[in-house]
Amino acid sequence: MNPFEQAQADVQTLSRKPGNDVLLKLYALYKQGTEGDVSGDRPGGFDFKGAAKYDAWEAVKGQSQAQAQQAYIDLVASLKAKDA
Repeated sequence: MNPFEQAQADVQTLSRKPGNDVLLKLYALYKQGTEGDVSGDRPGGFDFKGAAKYDAWEAVKGQSQAQAQQAYIDLVASLKAKDA
């Protein structure tokens, strides 16, 4: 298992669920690290959750997949340290 996959597993074992801001950051870094830059249209109307996820992903646009994966790993490590 590579460090990115390990971080994905580790985030599932946290005893406390991170706040929405952190969850959106994790989502954005995961998507950037696996798919690259955001594509498609931003959800509109009353899809507030979809729009927030899109915006978070767009905020990391331009990062390489390797950079996003490392940022994800680092964020999960900091969450684990706080969780201990």
